[in-house]
Amino acid sequence: MTRMQLGPARAWGSLQQNDPQGITGLARFDRYLLAQLMTLFGFFGLVLVMVYWINQAVRLFDQLIADGQSASVFLEFTALSLPGVVRLALPLAAFAASVYVTNRMTTESEMVVVQATGFSPWRLARPVLYFGLIVAMLMSVLMHLLVPLSTGQLNLRKAEIAQNITARLLTEGQFLEPAPGVTVYIRDITPAGALQDVFLSDLRSDVTHVTYTAAEAYLVSTVDDVQLVMIDGLAQTLQTQTGRLFTTSFSDFAYNIGALMINDTSPGRSSRELATHDLLRPTPSLEQETGRTAAQLIAEGHDRFSQSLLGTVAALLGFAALMVGGYSRFGVWRQIVGAIFLIIVIKALETTGLNIARNDPTLWFASYLAVVSGAAMVWMLLFIAARPGLLRRRRRGVTP
Repeated sequence: MTRMQLGPARAWGSLQQNDPQGITGLARFDRYLLAQLMTLFGFFGLVLVMVYWINQAVRLFDQLIADGQSASVFLEFTALSLPGVVRLALPLAAFAASVYVTNRMTTESEMVVVQATGFSPWRLARPVLYFGLIVAMLMSVLMHLLVPLSTGQLNLRKAEIAQNITARLLTEGQFLEPAPGVTVYIRDITPAGALQDVFLSDLRSDVTHVTYTAAEAYLVSTVDDVQLVMIDGLAQTLQTQTGRLFTTSFSDFAYNIGALMINDTSPGRSSRELATHDLLRPTPSLEQETGRTAAQLIAEGHDRFSQSLLGTVAALLGFAALMVGGYSRFGVWRQIVGAIFLIIVIKALETTGLNIARNDPTLWFASYLAVVSGAAMVWMLLFIAARPGLLRRRRRGVTP
């Protein structure tokens, strides 16, 4: 059992006797606080990632399964979407870990004991800064590497599935609409791939509406198209202008369902899958490919750096906000509410700065508005925390 586990007062008293200058004690305190932050960061990060991921997985499940995709495709898509989910969760997890650990150490008087030895809030913030830098490095890997790679692969797979008319048709017992005006129903699919009791309604033409029914059908792929070969069926053609109905029996009939495939004529890549250096130096061809202006691309590139730094700001903000006011037997719930309010302000400033940067490429520095404002808030809070008498004099109406 370590000294820190024996109680803060006993542990720090022993450390001060063995190390009058407090160097060893501070090093141990840094490691202790950093370990606490990393442990809670892992816990909150896991919880937030699971919440975000399950929410996104439900939407993907409804979309993919309804389109006739297999479970393996669903698992592939959820795995590719995971880096984007982690990117959203890490800054919030860093903030939550910082607030929780600081609150616990304040409530259990550990912070009071450490401050009683003469260490200022600025010095106590050092392990929190180390923790924030670790979060920033993790966010940098996500923002500049993993998220662009996973987004590119995800968009590629979505395009492939959108062009796969066969997967959208091979769903039994459901009325499907692979294209506007076309409805398909298949009662059963045999292990050999035969489609039993097929119904196909084509209402795309304003002049004629055609309905096909067949006892059996097969999907046959050619070089350029996919044919639905129906056997032993009936074609019913309705003339909409005259109301006359014509029926035709057939022993076999091929219907070109490849024509139902909607070709995506838009260029391939989106801005989220581009490398950061490409975003910071956009070319006219890149603007045309992504459909975004140079200001928007540059702002998104700088936003990746800003998002990485916000992890550090969030951690320091949670710590600094709870250090204001000192110890109270009633807890630090006021400081916790204030910290939550400040993080909401930071997110609002992030959106505002990004919108400003998107309107003018020369205003790219507005992307860092939230980071600069957050750093200023942290400095101000630590400045006040280092001078506890400042607030007391102001409460009494005395000018400091």
